[in-house]
Amino acid sequence: MIPTPAGGTGVVLPVRSFAHGKARLAGRLEASTRRELSERMAERVRVAAEGRPVVVVTDDPEVAAWARDRGAGLIADPGDLDGAARAGLSWCRGRGLTRGVVAHADLPLARSLSAVDHDGRCPVAVLVPCHRDDGTTVVSVPIGADFGFSYGPGSFRRHCAAARRAGLAVRVVRDASLAFDVDVDADLDRLLRVAAPA
Repeated sequence: MIPTPAGGTGVVLPVRSFAHGKARLAGRLEASTRRELSERMAERVRVAAEGRPVVVVTDDPEVAAWARDRGAGLIADPGDLDGAARAGLSWCRGRGLTRGVVAHADLPLARSLSAVDHDGRCPVAVLVPCHRDDGTTVVSVPIGADFGFSYGPGSFRRHCAAARRAGLAVRVVRDASLAFDVDVDADLDRLLRVAAPA
């Protein structure tokens, strides 16, 4: 496992399953292709963590093996994304980290998390809205903040409100590489266009 720097930033990566991920793309992609896509996207986000301690939140044996092989921490999935984010921040707190970044595992263009992790202990919530300006693909908060995660449709606005209720300033990062997640057919079409050779 990557050594934990005192006072640093940890990255929380909830991954429910590779094999059963991206079910909404079942009309376009075979199960084996969806599984491969899910793993490739998660790996992209893990690499974007760039040496920061990473904890994977999952109950899936395949994902757990993938996390262990890469030196990531591993904790059980409490059953929903909000709970996974809270559990991941608790893991970060237990290691003396001062900030936690919760990143979705389906960000195929992710290159770096540097834009969201440099606020340290400052009372600032950093939010990356998805490319539809509806969901929240990345949340960065100081450890110990009473921040209420609220994923699902419309989460970006709820997370802005949750930050203010917790006494945190809000910094919105509009980064195309972190905002683009793959959920529906239109997202897959866009990903294929971006990945197509010129």
